[in-house]
Amino acid sequence: LLLFIPGATDDPGGTSFVTAFFTATSAVCVTGLVVVDTSQHWSAFGEVVNSEMKLSALGKIVREEWVRSAEIRKEIRLFDDEFVVMPNHGHGIVWIMEAIAGADGVRPNVERAHAMRPHESLRRAPRSLGSFMAGFKASVTSRARNELGMTGIWQRNYYDHIIRKDRELNNIRWYILNNPRNWQLDRDNHRNIRKLPPPQKVEEYVKDVEDMALKLKADHP
Repeated sequence: LLLFIPGATDDPGGTSFVTAFFTATSAVCVTGLVVVDTSQHWSAFGEVVNSEMKLSALGKIVREEWVRSAEIRKEIRLFDDEFVVMPNHGHGIVWIMEAIAGADGVRPNVERAHAMRPHESLRRAPRSLGSFMAGFKASVTSRARNELGMTGIWQRNYYDHIIRKDRELNNIRWYILNNPRNWQLDRDNHRNIRKLPPPQKVEEYVKDVEDMALKLKADHP
């Protein structure tokens, strides 16, 4: 069973054969009964080893589809230092360039970009973040099903936040780059040494990212 492999979980104690077998059986039965919190126990996208993220087969698909999204959506700009896949989640910065004259793949000034950004609609408009995320998640889901036989990968929604200041952009980018090294502090790591639960609101998430970035940059200039 794949769920029995040590790398399938970030639990130092691993997964017992009985738990792995029972969970795999539950996944194809009408009861849906499992004995562990699957979103916390298993590391679907890989694991952090010696402060580096080692991607699973699914994690590699997520990474590849994120990069490919910018190739098929001309209004989108993505940069390598603004995306990371973690064991149970990912962080990324998406530039929507349609309102910025002369967009040529060069990262613009975020404050100028925001000033030129049109008002967003509440519905999922084409060339919007919602459209981008729907397409990205659908591509990953399709490949995971066809190549790995996996389903039920994503939660329904995602956190999104408009970056308005260059300082905020720099803090978030720094956090993304250093996320694997600081995995033991990450609130999405249910074994984080701060013993804090995952953020429940995007505002809480953004504040925690900024606070961590400022503190860690001060500790490691």
